[in-house]
Amino acid sequence: MTQTHRNAPLTPEGRMRLVLRCRTQPISHVAAEMSISRATASKWVNRYRNFGELGLVDRSSAPHRQPTATPGDLIDRIEAMRRERKWSASRIAFELEQDRAKAARRTITRLLAHLGLNRRSFIDPNGETNRIQRRITASRPGHMVHIDVKKVGRIPDGGGWRAHGRNSPEARAIDRAKTRGMRTGYVYLHSAIDGYSRLAYTEALPDEKAVTAVAFLGRARTWFANHGITAIERIVTDNGACYRASTFSGAMAGSQHQRIKPYTPRHNGKIERYNRILAEEFLYARIWHSEQERANAIDTWNLHYNYHRPHGANQGQPPASSTPTSVNNVLASYN
Repeated sequence: MTQTHRNAPLTPEGRMRLVLRCRTQPISHVAAEMSISRATASKWVNRYRNFGELGLVDRSSAPHRQPTATPGDLIDRIEAMRRERKWSASRIAFELEQDRAKAARRTITRLLAHLGLNRRSFIDPNGETNRIQRRITASRPGHMVHIDVKKVGRIPDGGGWRAHGRNSPEARAIDRAKTRGMRTGYVYLHSAIDGYSRLAYTEALPDEKAVTAVAFLGRARTWFANHGITAIERIVTDNGACYRASTFSGAMAGSQHQRIKPYTPRHNGKIERYNRILAEEFLYARIWHSEQERANAIDTWNLHYNYHRPHGANQGQPPASSTPTSVNNVLASYN
């Protein structure tokens, strides 16, 4: 469907009305009434006489001859390579050059977009991309432990705007303090979660430096060992500065350090999902009146999440039920 210019005086429907009115009135009078030139009115009347209603449709502005256009047989080859081989534009350009049939990568990209094949999901009629979706699955406790840091704002003494309201005097006082450079700062929640049992451990720490991350890793190892996970085979992290440091790499203690692909948080999805649970069910589930109050409650959260909160990955049982050190009646005090 062609898109008409917003200031166009005539559309295909308007041109038909022009033709009908010219049957009973002079062309010059109709042109003056419709605020167009006589030449334009004559053009559409003549096109209707020669081609019928099809003549009232806008014609393509492409030239009749294009000596430098890509040959049709080459376009067919490019389309076949894309459909059958699923090759990218760069690969197609390389293969054509090997056969001495050169075509620029940008030209191939433009042709694929014109053919509707620029995206992999457009190649197959059923929408498949011929890529196998792989799940990151831990085979046993300690197989993969995911680690991440969640940065949250520090709660001022007496509570923030959540405790007093957006426009309360306390909230305005905090905003005035921020404008004077007296910011409350941030708290960094370091978390580690076992990919198999979903057993998780969280600490509130003052920063996300490499030394802090290494110390947290050591305490997390001890905490997991107390639950029967004595050997951690793989530690999965993002590409944060603390995890790229040599001091963190030297603290692996026999574990394999695996960093995810940059800007692909789904590769570390288990800890990302845990951070969301942490935010919804702990950080913002109630009103806190100081940062110390929230920090003291993290130990309670660790017990609640691991021993009392049912988890879908464990058929509705808490994460502690899937650890090597079995825990009996972990739901006894859950309410």
